[in-house]
Amino acid sequence: MQLKIMMPKKKHLSASRAPLILFLCQMISALEVPLDLVQPPTITQQSPKDYIIDPRENIVIQCEAKGKPPPSFSWTRNGTHFDIDKDPLVTMKSGSGTLTVNIMSEGKAETYEGVYQCTARNERGAAISNNIVIRPSRSPLWTKEKLERITLRNGQSLVLPCRPPVGLPPPIIFWMDNSFQRLPQSERVSQGLNGDLYFSNVLPEDTREDYICYARFNHTQTIQQKQPISVKVISAKSHRERPPTFLTPEGNASRKEELRGNVLSLECIAEGLPTPIIYWIKEDGTLPINRTFYRNFKKTLQIVQVTEADSGNYQCIAKNALGAIHHIISVTVKAAPYWIIAPQNLVLSPGEDGTLTCRANGNPKPRISWLLNGVPIEIAPDDPSRKIDGDTIIFSNVQERSSAVYQCNASNEYGYLLANAFVNVLAEPPRILTSADTLYQVIANRPALLDCAFFGSPLPTIEWFKGAKGSALREDIYVLHENGTLEIPVAQKDSTGTYTCVARNKLGMAKNDIHLEIKDPTRIIKQPEYAVVQRGSTVSFECIVKHDHTLIPTVMWLKDHRELPSDGRFTVDKDHLVVADVNDDDGGTYTCVANTTLDNVSASAVLRVVDVPNPPFDLELTDQLDRSVQLSWTPGDDNNSPISKFIIEYEDAMHEPGLWHHQTEVPGAQTTAQLKLSPYVNYSFRVMAVNSLGRSLPSEASEQYLTKAAEPDKNPTAVEGLGSEPDNLVITWKPLNGFESNGPGLQYKVSWRQKDGDDEWTSMVVADVSKYIVSGTPTFVPYLIKVQALNDAGFAPEPAVVLGHSGEDLPMVAPGNVHVNVVNSTLAEVHWDPVPLKSIRGHLQGYRIYYWKAQSSSTRNRRHIEKKILTFQGSKTHGMLPGLEPFSHYTLNVRVVNGKGEGPASPDRVFNTPEGVPSAPSSLKIVNPTLDSLTLEWEPPSHPNGVLTEYTLKYQPINSTHELGPLVDLKIPANKTRWTLKNLNFSTRYKFYFYAQTAAGSGNQITEEAITTVDEGKMAMASRQVDIATQGWFIGLMCAVALLILILLIVCFIRRNKGGKYPVKEKEDAHADPEIQPMKEDDGTFGEYSDAEDHKPLKKGSRTPSDRTVKKEDSDDSLVDYGEGVNGQFNEDGSFIGQYSGKKEKEPAEGNESSEAPSPVNAMNSFV
Repeated sequence: MQLKIMMPKKKHLSASRAPLILFLCQMISALEVPLDLVQPPTITQQSPKDYIIDPRENIVIQCEAKGKPPPSFSWTRNGTHFDIDKDPLVTMKSGSGTLTVNIMSEGKAETYEGVYQCTARNERGAAISNNIVIRPSRSPLWTKEKLERITLRNGQSLVLPCRPPVGLPPPIIFWMDNSFQRLPQSERVSQGLNGDLYFSNVLPEDTREDYICYARFNHTQTIQQKQPISVKVISAKSHRERPPTFLTPEGNASRKEELRGNVLSLECIAEGLPTPIIYWIKEDGTLPINRTFYRNFKKTLQIVQVTEADSGNYQCIAKNALGAIHHIISVTVKAAPYWIIAPQNLVLSPGEDGTLTCRANGNPKPRISWLLNGVPIEIAPDDPSRKIDGDTIIFSNVQERSSAVYQCNASNEYGYLLANAFVNVLAEPPRILTSADTLYQVIANRPALLDCAFFGSPLPTIEWFKGAKGSALREDIYVLHENGTLEIPVAQKDSTGTYTCVARNKLGMAKNDIHLEIKDPTRIIKQPEYAVVQRGSTVSFECIVKHDHTLIPTVMWLKDHRELPSDGRFTVDKDHLVVADVNDDDGGTYTCVANTTLDNVSASAVLRVVDVPNPPFDLELTDQLDRSVQLSWTPGDDNNSPISKFIIEYEDAMHEPGLWHHQTEVPGAQTTAQLKLSPYVNYSFRVMAVNSLGRSLPSEASEQYLTKAAEPDKNPTAVEGLGSEPDNLVITWKPLNGFESNGPGLQYKVSWRQKDGDDEWTSMVVADVSKYIVSGTPTFVPYLIKVQALNDAGFAPEPAVVLGHSGEDLPMVAPGNVHVNVVNSTLAEVHWDPVPLKSIRGHLQGYRIYYWKAQSSSTRNRRHIEKKILTFQGSKTHGMLPGLEPFSHYTLNVRVVNGKGEGPASPDRVFNTPEGVPSAPSSLKIVNPTLDSLTLEWEPPSHPNGVLTEYTLKYQPINSTHELGPLVDLKIPANKTRWTLKNLNFSTRYKFYFYAQTAAGSGNQITEEAITTVDEGKMAMASRQVDIATQGWFIGLMCAVALLILILLIVCFIRRNKGGKYPVKEKEDAHADPEIQPMKEDDGTFGEYSDAEDHKPLKKGSRTPSDRTVKKEDSDDSLVDYGEGVNGQFNEDGSFIGQYSGKKEKEPAEGNESSEAPSPVNAMNSFV
C-alpha cells in the first residue's frame, strides 16, 4: 500500500445536484497518454529562443522529446538542413536531439551563430522546436580616449558621459572611484538610465580626479573601466539661483514604446539651484498602485508587468523655489503575441470527432498559420477528416491515419509563438494510472483530494463509490474534478474508509481502491505569551502541543521567522524556550512551530527587552543670559520603555565642586529646557532620563557657564536676638551659602536698637559669620534687630525687623499667698499669687512646685528626703498634685522659673492627706492543722493608709464535688496577727478570704485554702481492739471484718485500674481559687503545691504555702506517726487527695503506686 500525505488546497463545492458521473471534456490536460502506448512525438525541453552563449565554453543546444516509438532527431541551421555528421566539432546526445559544439578545443563561437531548429519524428508525426537564435556574448573594451579636466563654477550643472561599448547582453553601469568605492548619489547627483552621471548643481566637494564609469558584463563575468574623469569646482563668492531645466529628456515632450509584460521605465533629470524635486502624474488616469515604483530619488518612474492599459501621457514635473517645468512622455504599449487558447494534444478513438484551437492576441494582432509535421499545412497531404477554419482545425470521423503533429504559429513584428499539438487516434480500454490501494491521511475539517488518474480511448467516464456496497457518490457532498480526482471539501472523522474509483468506456472498465484516514489536527493549547523583560534577566516561553496520537510532532522555535541564534543562552526543552541573560538583540518575535507529516501550526509572541534609558548626549547651552540659559540635549535610546521625564542637575564648580544639585524636571517629550540661573555661579549641567524601570546614568557634563556677579537677592534667615549673659545681646542668623552670595565679598550689616527707646539704629558690618554679640546692654530689654547681606556688587533688599531681648537674670521674687486645698487622700490643689513681671527679669517659663512627704526619725536617718517636682507652664496660678499617699504629712513650696533659672522659694506650706483604704495583708499562712481546727497567721498590710480598725475573715468549706458551702463572716481585732478556728469538720477543705479595714473602708483581700486532718480517734480505736482480740467471738467478728476489707480492697483496685487519674484539673477550674497546698510530712496537711522557702510572703491573692516541700523519700508517710499502733501505710495517691491534684506531671508519691498496696484505712477514707 502506498501512503500519500495530503495538505490540499481548498476547493469550491459544485452547485449541480446531478449524479456524480462526469463526462469529461476532451481536454488533454485531463489526460496523459501512457508512454507504453503509440503516440506522436512531444517536445519536452528546448533551449530559449534568444540564446546568448559564453564564447569561452562549449555550445549546448537542447532538444528533448518523447514518443512511441522513440523519435529520431534532425536539425536545420538558418533554414537549411544541418548535417552534424560532417562537422567533427558537433555531436548529438544518444536518445536525444541535444547538440554539443566543442569549441573549447578548437573553433570559434562566431562560426556557429545562426538560427537553429530541431525536429523530432516517428511514424505518427513530427514535432518541431522554436527557432533558437545562437549569439555569443560580447564584452568589448572602451575605445581609448583622452579626457580633459572639467572645470566649472560652484552651482553649475554637469553631465559626465559614460557611453559604454555595445555588448551582448547590454552591460550594467555604475560609477566608482580608484578605491572601488561607489560614488555617493542624492537628489543632486544621480546616474541616468543611459549610464551618464548627472549633477543638478555642483559643489566644491565634488572636486575629484577619479570619476570612473564601470561596465559589468554579467554573462562573461567581466568588468570594463572607462578612463577616469577629473572634475574641479571653483568656489564662487556668489552664485545665482535659477529655475529648473531638464538635462534629460530634451524638450517639452518625448515618446516611449514598451512591450507588454516588460518593465516601463520613464526618466526625468533636471538641473537648477536649489536642487529641483521631481513629481510624476499620469494624464487622464492614475498610476497603478501595486505596480508603480520610484527609483533614483524619484527621477525614475517604473511600472512592472506593463499592459496596454498603461498606455497614455505621463508628465514629470521639476520644481524648486524659483519655478517649475514639466515634460510629457507619451507611452505606447505594444505586445508580442500571447496565448488566449493554446492548442492541446488530442486523443481520439476511431470514428470520433474533435477540434484543435489556436487563439492568440498581440499588438498588432498576430497572424495565425498551421503546419503539419513541420510542413505548412497548405502543402501537406490532404486528409478528408480535417477541415481548417482560421484558428481552428475541425476533425470528424477520424481514423488511425489521421494521427499527426500540428504546429500553430502566431506572429507579429514583435515576436512569435509556436505550439505543437498532436492528434493521436487510439482504441484503448480504460486504465487507472494511480497506484492501487493508495492510503491518504488527511487532517479533520480540511479538504481531502483522492487521485484517480486515468486513460482510455474513447475518453472514459469516472464514478466514485464508498465502501463495498456503496452507491455512486453524489455531487451535493463531493466534487469530482476533470482529471478524475475526488474532493471531499470538509473531511470529517466519518469520512474515513475505502473509496473506489471506476473508469468505463465502450471497450471496458477499470477500478482502483483508495483508502482514507482522518487525523485529529495538531493544536497549540498553551501558546507563548507577550513578554517584557529587563536586560540581563531570564525569560521563558511556553508552547504545549496537542496532536493525534498516531502522529509524531516535531517542535521548533524561530526568532523573527529564522532559526534561533547558535548561542548557549537559548535553551529548548519539551515545552519551553528559555533565554538567559537577555540582551537588546534578543528582542523580536518568537514563534513555536509544531510540524507533523500532515499539518503544522504555529504561535508567536513578542519579546520586548527593556531597560533604563541610555544617558542623553550632545548637551548644548544657548541663549546665555545673566539669569537664564537654554539647555538642549539628544535623548539616548529609551530601551523600549518610553522616557517619562528628564532630570536636570547642576554643579557649582566655584563654590561646591563635585556636588550636584537638582535643578528641574521636564516631560519626556521635551529635549530643551529654559533654566533660571543665579549670579556668580560657575554652572555645569547634566541630564538623566527616566522611564518606568528607573533613571539612566547621568549624561556627560555640559560646558561651564559663569554668570555675572550681582547684589544678593535675599538676606539671612533665622535671625534671633537672645542674651547669653544679663548684660549682652547675642544676634545670630543663618548665613547665605556661596550659591546665594551672588558675588564676591559677602558680608552682613547687623543693626539693633531698643524697642521702647528713641535711640537710632546702631549698625556694624561683619564678615561672613553667623553671630554678633552686643555688650553692655540692660538686663532683659526688648531690642529691634535686622541683618542685611551685602557683597562687592551692593546690598540685598531691606531686611525684615526681628524682636529680640538682651540677656536674662534669675527672678527676684517668690510667689506669695500659697495655700493648699486637699481634694482627697491622693490629690491636692495648690494656689499661689503671680509675681510682678519686672521681677521675673526674663521670659516667664512657668511655676515649679517642690513637695515631699515627712519621714519618721528612724526613716530620716536611713535615707535622704525625696522631693518631687511639678512644673506648670506659663502664667498659671494653680495646679494639682496627684499620686499622694493617704494619711501622710506633706510639705511644699513654689518658685517662679524663667530662661535663666528658678527664683527664690516661697515659704513652706504643710498639709496632711486623709485616711484611705489599706492594701491587702502582706501574707496569710495556715499552720498547725488539727482534726477540727486551723490556725491562721498573717502580716499587716504594707500600706495601711490610715489606722487599722479590724480584720475581716470569711471562710467556707469545699465538699468532694468542689461545691462551696455556707460562708462564715468573722471580725478580728486590728492588733491580732494570729487566729485559731475551732470546731471545724475533720478532713475538710476550707477556703479563706481575709482583708483589713480602716475608717475609710475595706482594703483588698487575700485568699487561701487549707484542710483539716483525718479522724485520729477512729484510728486509735482500731488499734485498741487488737489488744482484746483474745475473745472467740471477737476473732470471728474480725475475720468477717477482714473479709469485708479484702473485698473493699479488690473493689478499690478495680476502680483505680479502670478509672486511672481522676479529672481533678477540670474540677479545680470550677473553683474561684484552684490552688491547693501539698501535704506536709510533719503535720499531715493535705494539698498538692509547695513553696521552696518556708514562711515566704505571698503575693496578693495567693495562699499560705506549707512549711516544707513534699520529698520523694518521704512519700510513703504512714498514719503510725499520727495514730496509736495501727500497722498500715497511708497511700498519698488516695482518691480524696487525687481530686485536688493540679499538676500534670507525676508527684513523688505517685512513684509508689505500682509497688505498695493501699492501706485499709486509706481505702475506707476514699468513700467518705
